[in-house]
Order: sequence, then C-alpha cells, then structure tokens
Amino acid sequence: MQFTVTTTTGLERRLEVAIPHTRVAGEVERRLREVSRTANLKGFRPGKVPFSVVRQQFGGQVHGETVSELIRESFSEAVGKENLRPAGGPRIEPIDVAPGSDLKFAAIFEVLPEVTVKPVEELVIQRTVAEVGDADVDAMIESMRKQRVDYTPVERASRSGDRVTVDFLGRVDGVAFAGGEGKDTPFVLGSGRAIADFETALTGMSAGETKTAPVKFPDAYGAPELAGKQAEFDLTVTKVEEEVLPVVDDAFAEAFGLHEGGVAKLREEVRSSMQREIAEAIRGKLRTQVFESLQKDNPLELPNALVDEQIQELQAEMMQRTGQRDSGQAPPRDPFVEPARRRVALGLLLGELIRREGLQVDRELVHTRLNELASAYPNADEVRRAYLQSQDAMRQIETSVLEDQAVDWIVAHAKVTDVPATFAELTGFGRQA
Repeated sequence: MQFTVTTTTGLERRLEVAIPHTRVAGEVERRLREVSRTANLKGFRPGKVPFSVVRQQFGGQVHGETVSELIRESFSEAVGKENLRPAGGPRIEPIDVAPGSDLKFAAIFEVLPEVTVKPVEELVIQRTVAEVGDADVDAMIESMRKQRVDYTPVERASRSGDRVTVDFLGRVDGVAFAGGEGKDTPFVLGSGRAIADFETALTGMSAGETKTAPVKFPDAYGAPELAGKQAEFDLTVTKVEEEVLPVVDDAFAEAFGLHEGGVAKLREEVRSSMQREIAEAIRGKLRTQVFESLQKDNPLELPNALVDEQIQELQAEMMQRTGQRDSGQAPPRDPFVEPARRRVALGLLLGELIRREGLQVDRELVHTRLNELASAYPNADEVRRAYLQSQDAMRQIETSVLEDQAVDWIVAHAKVTDVPATFAELTGFGRQA
C-alpha cells in the first residue's frame, strides 16, 4: 500500500491511497473460494458449483465488498502510521476501483487539533460569594405569605393590589370582537395580567360602578388582528376585594407541612433551602466563569465535524424538551452554532487538562450524584437500578463528575478573587417577570 497525506485547509486532510491490483485480486479470489464451499445454485449440489460459475455469479458483489473492506482497513492503517487523530469519519472519493486495476481512492477528513492548555495558575477568576441573612429569610417568608393570599370584600374604590371582579364588553370600531366579553371575571390590579389601559380604567372604580373606557391594544399583542388597535370597553365592577395575608404562626408553618417546631422550624427549613439554592447558584456561576476563562485563554481551531455533531445533539435536546418527534420539524441550526462550538472547545480543553494532570473520576462522588438524581423520583430505588444497568447513563454521570473535579482543581490553582453578592442578585429572587 502506498499513500500520501496533504493538508487542504485548516484541520482538513486529504489521504490518497493506492493498493496493488494483485492484493485486491488475491483477496477477491480468497473470498470467492469461501463462497464456493457453501454456494447453493439451482442445478448444482451445495458446495459443488464450478468455480467459474461462482466467479460469474458472485464476482461483482464480492469485488465490491472487498474494495469497501480494503478501503476501511487501509484508511485505519495509514492514519495510524501517520499518527493522525481523525475528528470524524472520512468522506471517500473513489479514484479507480475497477477490477484488474490498482485500487485508488482519496479520503477527506478532519483531524483533532493539537491541544495545549496554558498553566492554570495564570487564570484569573472572580468567585461570587454570598450568605443567607435574616432579612433574606424574612423576604422569602413574605413571599410565601403572598402565595397563600386571601381576599375580602371592601366598600371603597379599587387600588393596586385589589382583586376586582368585572363584567366587560369590548368593541373595535363599534364592533364586538371574539374574546372581548366576560362575566364575573376577576383581575388583580397591578399584577400585569391585563392590558395596561384596562387595569388603569378599573383602578378607582367601586362595586356597582359602570363606565366606558378607551383601551389600546399593545403593538405586540398576542392576537394579530387586535395588535395596535384602539378599542373601547363597557365595564361594570361587581366586587372589589383587598388582599389579606396570613399571619406567620404555627398554623402557617403547618400549612407548609411542618407539624412540629412551629415558626422557628419554618425559618430553619427556609434558611436551609435558601442556602442550598444559593450554593447551587454560586457553583453554576463559578463553573461558567471557569469554562469561559479556560476557553478565552486557550483558543482552538475546531473541527467542523465535531461542531456539526454537537449542533445535532442540541437540536435533539430541544426537540425532546418540546415534545417534538418529527425530525423534519427540527429547530434551525444557527442559534446552536456558538453553544456547539463552546461545547467542543471545552470538551477538548478539559480532556487535555484531565489527561495532563492525571485526574481520575471519584467513585464516591459518582455514587453521591447517582443518589441525588434518583432521590428526585418517588421510586428512587428503581431509578437507581435503571441507571446502574445503563452504561450510557452511568458514563454521563461519570463525565459530569469528572468535569466538576476538573473545575475544583482549576479553582484550587487559579488566581481567585471573592466578590460578595446578595441572595437576590444570585437567584433573581423578587425580580419582576
């Protein structure tokens, strides 16, 4: 076998291979002899078909199979001798595959880039730190109170925070429109659930009051036929109620499943939950920053084959989340290009770092991660067994754990500065939608 390797562009290589016709013919002959031992053709006893007939009957098929196998074998042999690391399968271009001729073909493929990771000690990372204070717990409990808000009727004009029950009829250019009528429909003023002009019109009205008010639909309104249109609504308020928040007492704590310990136990549980949430947020933020810093300090040329593979995986993940099964309805590629490039780059960089530093997956951490995943299901033991019986599922857990170990190793060796933050800043708690 003779071969040459040339660089076309970037990471792409062109491998041209020539295999002597004598080797091809010899392999075809050997395979045909094997076929002749068991060939079963009409008019001949099994295994007694003349070789000339076997050649005539099966020669073309066997030659094609032999060529395909020789291409696979010679490609693997050539890239091995050249110490090349293909990033994906090759695209084969036949040059001469005719019987009696030297087998010649070209294989076009990309190779993995040479990956070198700069000393991690040079990485600069800002690590967010935060604590859950009493004021944070107070704010969370106040939010929990609002989850159990009740309403009581009042004899006054409505204001923000009140629940107003209203009969309404809307018209555009004097004509009623679909969905523009309602009876005994409640709205909480200030919640943003209704059009701004509609809420404004209801604010200040009392039970039993009626009026007609102008309402402009937003330009980006969900119903295109109404978007940007000017309408008028006949409004009749039938009830005005103000919100009543529950008292934080033992009964309130019991409503959240705490039958012992009362308010003190509730505050303890709330603080513990918030601490877990903030720890996860800090971990996620730190992981993102480590990855961004690693990628920024170690730019790589990426194989298109690997990027395309990741794009397809991201598309598949999106389809799974949305319940879409028709591959013809896959989301467009463009939004996934940059995330796919980040995945590929980080995979290569982390892989090199893990190899260079000899990091090994911690089996105890794998066991802990498995238990955490299983505990999210009511049938935890069954889920745990299913994971343990799936090599792919366990491999995903191991990969995730090893990545976390790599992040910890990087943080332990990089230049890390702690930056204080609040619970709200980290989690978005209290942010208006």
